[in-house]
Amino acid sequence: MQSYDYAQRSGIEAITWERFAELARTLVEKLAPFNIDAVVGTARAGLFPATAVCLMLRRELYPARISRRVNDEVKRQHPQWIVDVVPDVKDKIIAVVDEMADTGETLALVAERVKEHGAKQVITVALVAHTWANPRPDMIALVTDALVLFPWDEQVYQDGKWQPHPELVEALKHQPETNH
Repeated sequence: MQSYDYAQRSGIEAITWERFAELARTLVEKLAPFNIDAVVGTARAGLFPATAVCLMLRRELYPARISRRVNDEVKRQHPQWIVDVVPDVKDKIIAVVDEMADTGETLALVAERVKEHGAKQVITVALVAHTWANPRPDMIALVTDALVLFPWDEQVYQDGKWQPHPELVEALKHQPETNH
């Protein structure tokens, strides 16, 4: 499966800010028994659930940035490192958190880098994952093969006004049950 292949989605899963909070609490409850020491959040959008999880568990947050995007447009087939994992993960139990496990590649790359930096244990975590994500995250709050609409992607400020995110407008065209 190729990342951002929106034609493969089945239906629409619109996540509100309230639903996001519920899903984040689900992740916290799943992670709590592991007594993690810190969270590595995958910037950009992965910082939303990573921040929620680290705050709810009262743990440190270490952002890392790996992306296929440049200025929010997909430009690469595979994620590229932009901001590396900090050495502070050494000898710690780390949860690597992202908002979406689509192909699973981003989470796997970040988890591998955290291991290379000497983490004692690494747990991969996704707020949402598709069934085809491979490798599959260790913990997931919601599994769906729908087109996921996150609240932070709903509107963008472009050309001097608020408007629907252009990528989602295009993705919605692949969903026959919508009139968007």
